[in-house]
Amino acid sequence: MADSTVADLTVAEFRELVREAVSQSLTELLADPDEGMVLKDDFAEALRTSLREVQAGGRTTSLSDVLKDAGTSK
Repeated sequence: MADSTVADLTVAEFRELVREAVSQSLTELLADPDEGMVLKDDFAEALRTSLREVQAGGRTTSLSDVLKDAGTSK
């Protein structure tokens, strides 16, 4: 089938080809780009601290406020 054209495929072969293409595309789109990476200890601790502060009632900052502070609006 490597040298075939789409016109040479049976309906079942074409469906399988489309199924494989869709499956591969979804896998690429939904894959975790950070899989296998490790957080540095200081960054992981900063995240834990931030989570504890929020759980204790601390405020969070909206994305729009962060963008305004950075001089970018969205």
